[in-house]
Amino acid sequence: MYEDKKVLVIEDDQEINKLLSMILTKSGVVAVPAYSGTEGLLQLENNTYDLILLDLMLPGMSGEEFISKIREKSMIPIIVISAKVDIENKIEVLKMGADDYITKPFNQQEVLARVEVQLRKSGVRSSQTVEKVWRGLKINPESQTVSLENKELQLTKAEFDILSLFISHPERAFSKRKIYEEIWTGPYLGDDNTISVHVSNLRKKIAKATNEEYIKTIWGVGFMLV
Repeated sequence: MYEDKKVLVIEDDQEINKLLSMILTKSGVVAVPAYSGTEGLLQLENNTYDLILLDLMLPGMSGEEFISKIREKSMIPIIVISAKVDIENKIEVLKMGADDYITKPFNQQEVLARVEVQLRKSGVRSSQTVEKVWRGLKINPESQTVSLENKELQLTKAEFDILSLFISHPERAFSKRKIYEEIWTGPYLGDDNTISVHVSNLRKKIAKATNEEYIKTIWGVGFMLV
């Protein structure tokens, strides 16, 4: 199903890298190993990938530094796989632009499920290419760009997809579970913090462009575009 997909595995532990590559290869995905952030950047400069699996504790350049560099120029989905289990670490990495976070030791089936979710999500193309507009907000599904009051917003893929969902149904409240299932087109595998962090990032970026409120919290329900 994903034979044409390529995933870059950035993990300095050779055994773990080999295991992750094996999991991907068995599902038909082409897995390319890299053992440092620097090597990962070099791979991305010379090749095209559909997804990155990223360890945080890498030699030289840390995973966090890698994410910052990548997000300056690319929206490629990133799944972090790390031994850092503190919720603060997870939230910070998601704020930086990671799309998902798996803690070590990991379950092989969970890794594959989350990889498939990201590949399926990145493979979905909107059948509607016309620009979507709500108040001062404009979203172009074809070019994957967003502007607010004529100021371009630099969004991650997850943030773009969430905002696209909201603008397709303005003034409709979405629960965190519904957002996940709509955006990731699969069963709810994440947790409340994942969605909350992405929405929080959206709000901060919107706040830099305008003083107007666009995303409202509906207590006990979720979020909606207003």
